[in-house]
Amino acid sequence: MAENKRVHVIIGGRVQGVFFRMETQRAAESYQINGWVKNRPDGRVEAVFEGDSDQVGRMIQWCWKGSPMSRVDGVDITEEAYTGDFSDFKITY
Repeated sequence: MAENKRVHVIIGGRVQGVFFRMETQRAAESYQINGWVKNRPDGRVEAVFEGDSDQVGRMIQWCWKGSPMSRVDGVDITEEAYTGDFSDFKITY
């Protein structure tokens, strides 16, 4: 059985106003990742990803690429204890 994983990420660069959250949701759903994504007041994007460890890894790789119009300068990743709190992936505010 695959191991589940949870990560908290903060993505910096040109990541607001470029459909980053919508594309993050689309990617998360394609990787069967649960959690959320939101814009931060400081111009960065914050997200929590939960799911299969390999799929979470793919989602982190996706964050380095981002949406077609974005420019990602950095991805800060913090591993957290898996909770299983989420049943889907949402854009939050």
